[in-house]
Amino acid sequence: MENLVNQLSWVIPVIVIAFMMLIQMFKILREYERAVVFRLGKYMSTKGPGLIFLIPFIDKIQRVDLRVLTINVDKQEVITKDNVTVNVDAITFFRVVDAERAVIQVEKYIHATSMLAQTTLRSIVGQVELDELLAEREKVNKQIQEIIDRHTDPWGIKVVSVEVRDVVLPENMKRAMARQAETERDRRAKVINAEGEFQAAERLVDAAHMIEKAPAALQLRFLQTMNEVADESSTFVFMPIPMDFLEAFKAIKDSGVPIIKTDDE
Repeated sequence: MENLVNQLSWVIPVIVIAFMMLIQMFKILREYERAVVFRLGKYMSTKGPGLIFLIPFIDKIQRVDLRVLTINVDKQEVITKDNVTVNVDAITFFRVVDAERAVIQVEKYIHATSMLAQTTLRSIVGQVELDELLAEREKVNKQIQEIIDRHTDPWGIKVVSVEVRDVVLPENMKRAMARQAETERDRRAKVINAEGEFQAAERLVDAAHMIEKAPAALQLRFLQTMNEVADESSTFVFMPIPMDFLEAFKAIKDSGVPIIKTDDE
């Protein structure tokens, strides 16, 4: 019994040490992971995915995720080019394309990319006017993406997309924009009304030219109007007076011929 206890006293530590050695020797990496291997502090290689072999207690690894990562850029108070204070936030999508450079060239590449996205967002928004920021957001997103991608390329990082998520305006600016939109709608309504009157006047001119060429059309129009009035009210009788009849009285007045008056007058 004592011999068995003595044997177990040294067998159990050996098993524990062997198990720890196996854990240090073999690592399993997923399909989207890479391991940057350092041997005694010096970069050796980038391994993965699958099962990889390491020298216990000599090789150290740092795992790198190759999937698309997202960074939420917190709200930034920015003054636009036309001196309007706005609060903007954005989302940055990026992924690691070179695990070696992402680990060696920069410390904490996710944090560094986040800080760069914040400063770039403030810089670009400060260079555009408010109308451009609201109406041409895709253009602003493209500019921010290109700048961040250019600066993170030496780090082995590819910026997939940058999206400005929200633009918060001051209350006084919202009211001013509402008044501007209302005034613009009123202007459009007046322009449409004037355009309609202009087109109606053009049609009247065309109709006058047609009647001038065919005087009988005017008489037909008189008869049509009489028919419409008779349908609406039977208590009134509409009798059109030819325009030539009125012109005759006007000609008499202009000629100075005295009008004969009766004794009663």
